[in-house]
Amino acid sequence: MSDHSWRARACAAAAAVLVAGGSLPVSAQSADGKPDGGADAAQDGPRSEIAKLPWQRGPLNGAVGSRAHLDLGQDMLLLPEADGSRFLELSGNLPSPGETILMSRGWWATLSFDETGYVKDDEKLDADEILKSMRSHEEQSNGERRKRGFAELTTDGWIVPPHYDPNTKYLEWGVKLRASDSPEPIVNYTMRLLGRHGVESVVLVTSPQTLDRDVQELHKVLGGFTFDGGEKYSEFRPGDHVAEFGLGALVLGGAAAAAVKGGWFKGLLVALAAGWKVVAAAGIAVLAGLGKLVSRIFGRKTTS
Repeated sequence: MSDHSWRARACAAAAAVLVAGGSLPVSAQSADGKPDGGADAAQDGPRSEIAKLPWQRGPLNGAVGSRAHLDLGQDMLLLPEADGSRFLELSGNLPSPGETILMSRGWWATLSFDETGYVKDDEKLDADEILKSMRSHEEQSNGERRKRGFAELTTDGWIVPPHYDPNTKYLEWGVKLRASDSPEPIVNYTMRLLGRHGVESVVLVTSPQTLDRDVQELHKVLGGFTFDGGEKYSEFRPGDHVAEFGLGALVLGGAAAAAVKGGWFKGLLVALAAGWKVVAAAGIAVLAGLGKLVSRIFGRKTTS
């Protein structure tokens, strides 16, 4: 086993304290957590506040953080990272800085940059080993969830095994999770778009029933994503910082895995902090009311 492979496995093991390996488990839900027509005036408050945020309406070329841009088509909405944290809070997630929000009529996604360094893409992915590592640390992760009053999460398995496209430089996977407070499965679909100085992390929030369709739509939308000049994976130069882990560790924790090199306990704390960025707090109502919300936003003047 190479030194690089050994470090990657060590980082992956530590990062796996996060449920689903720190792949940001996200519960699909509406802003009010109930289907259309079932919300009273008080519950409609967060949805109204979301509609007031400075959404940018396509078609446009919008900034994704400070390192990339996205050509946005019609019927798509973009919320700059300056306001992404507020959206997460209003939608029942822990607020987190540095999140750009992308919204369609049936799904939404977060985009954030992890400055991991250049991730070498020559590692072979072992889906069975990665899943085993995820499950082996679920109890530790659920202990943290209990302390925070969140439902426990267990990993059912891959809904889409991790796979990497060397042409697009996209790493992606889908995990099916179970929450202790609901019989409905949670689908956490995650992508990592490799760049010169790190990776753009994309987390899709959607329903298991519409996953295939929504992943196809997300891929189409990301066809308009480009890292800015000097940030592309192909622009790597000798002397650039190279991440001390590979593709497998990205599945198991991404930037959290990189922190392990600073020490086990320090890395563990950073991993836990990173893993709580986008965790829905109440219910998994499968984006009920999202279409109504998007219609409301499109029904008024938006920032462009």
